[in-house]
Amino acid sequence: FDYGASVSGASVDELKLIFSFLLSYPLAGLLKRIPDAKPYQKNLFIIGVSLFYLVGLFDLWSGIRTIFISSAGAYIIAKYVDGPFMPWIGFIFVMGHMSISHVYRQFANAPDVVDITGAQMVLVMKLTGFCWNIYDGRLKQEDLADFQKERALPQLPSLLDFAGYILFFPSLFAGPSFDFVDYQRWIETTMFEVPSGTDPKKAPPTRKKRKIPRSGTPATMKAVFGLLWIFLFLKFSAWYNTDLVIGDSYVQYSFPRRVWILAMLGFSTRMKYYGVWYLTEGACILSGLGYKGVDPKTGRVQWNRLENVNPWGMETAQNTRAYLENWNKNTNNWLRNYMYLRVTPKGKKPGFRASLATFATSAVWHGFYPGYYLSFVLAAFLQTVAKNFRRYVRPFFLTPDGQRPTKNKVYYDILSFLVTQAAFCFTTAPFVLLSLSSSLLVWSRVYFYAVLGTAASMAFFASPAKAWLIKQSNARARNAQAQKQQHVQAQEQQQQRASYQDQGVEHPLMGLPSDPAKELDEAVREIKEEVEARRRKGSVVSMPTGQSLRAAVEDKLGKTL
Repeated sequence: FDYGASVSGASVDELKLIFSFLLSYPLAGLLKRIPDAKPYQKNLFIIGVSLFYLVGLFDLWSGIRTIFISSAGAYIIAKYVDGPFMPWIGFIFVMGHMSISHVYRQFANAPDVVDITGAQMVLVMKLTGFCWNIYDGRLKQEDLADFQKERALPQLPSLLDFAGYILFFPSLFAGPSFDFVDYQRWIETTMFEVPSGTDPKKAPPTRKKRKIPRSGTPATMKAVFGLLWIFLFLKFSAWYNTDLVIGDSYVQYSFPRRVWILAMLGFSTRMKYYGVWYLTEGACILSGLGYKGVDPKTGRVQWNRLENVNPWGMETAQNTRAYLENWNKNTNNWLRNYMYLRVTPKGKKPGFRASLATFATSAVWHGFYPGYYLSFVLAAFLQTVAKNFRRYVRPFFLTPDGQRPTKNKVYYDILSFLVTQAAFCFTTAPFVLLSLSSSLLVWSRVYFYAVLGTAASMAFFASPAKAWLIKQSNARARNAQAQKQQHVQAQEQQQQRASYQDQGVEHPLMGLPSDPAKELDEAVREIKEEVEARRRKGSVVSMPTGQSLRAAVEDKLGKTL
């Protein structure tokens, strides 16, 4: 590892981490070959490999203690604490324990050294979800949402299954996280049961008597792309790094060049995560845990159950929602399912309290570096601004019914892409720089452009301009509706004329009826139908007198008799 570190420029621990990800592939292949009828052997194999990683590779004896304390504490809380506060007690316990590790790592200030903090962040997601799943298992089925029913655990799992879940080696250090029910279905192989009535030709291919489908090809593809991302990260990080943007040479570049460098710094940092998450997801796929059934349309097996990132969606995002949805997906799911929706009272929609609790949870989960909080706060305002633009400006680039783009929509899309990417490369810079002084220094060197742009946008939408946009949009919609009605009426008249011609009847000329007797009969028939309809509804209706009938007929015909 020392030689590899000297050649690649990475630290020894970083190379060990990559080695553990790659080693997980052959080990996952062996794991899959353990007989399905002996799940306890799979659990023991998983535990043994994870202990080797922790102690044999990284000498993390203290890490074993940390994992044991959090896991044992959460299991005991889930078992012995009853009532609605149980999941919250478990949440506070594991989050508080992880916070100690975050503080210790921050004071140690050794980012190139692998400690237990990363594994503990994954563990927190697993354990908080586990407590909620146990709690849901104690409730009545009619009180649960569909997601809760799928994840609920009516009874505590065995300690061996629980330990295997906690120490699942392909995702030990960097995720992806998943719920216990996924692990349970995987180890019991119920995840791979083919629905009755499925065409055998469309069933996933397996080997011998194993239920786990073949997954070598998709796993290999993930490994190849993961290594490619790591290779690109090593190259790009040598060109674009924190030393460059903090150094004096950075200010010598033009403003557009500085923004470009900032964007490339963010991109090179993301490549590291792309590579790590691709490698870990590939090992999970090879073990079978990434299985997500068969696509009913294509008949192909889906292996994206644990997909954590979509690089293409990230790098081409045209709005904040698309940008964030494609990043760290499993963490987003955890925050939504076990915080955002859990603090919302039953029967009510999530509001400010849910958003604030989710924001605080995400911030503390990441750690206590000031840069994290600068990024989170600005990103929250960015989302608000982006929603306003999408709600009040974007409709002008669509047809009035909002169904189709106008010819100018492409310009809006290009501008949205550029603004989104520029805003987020500024916003995420403190996430890379970490310290408050470095973050503010770099922001000042690009003139706080995203902060000023966000403030100006919020002021714009707080001004009468917002009401003016709404008024213009509504007027545009009304005009379109009026034109649509005129178009419909014109079509009806055209169809009516065609109908007359088909029946050998000439259309009216100079306002005179072509067949007065027939039109009179139709008018009388319509009036009678209306009287009968009102009478059936219970209205007191009397037949009209001759004079009133004459007036009604004239009204129907649109002319004086």
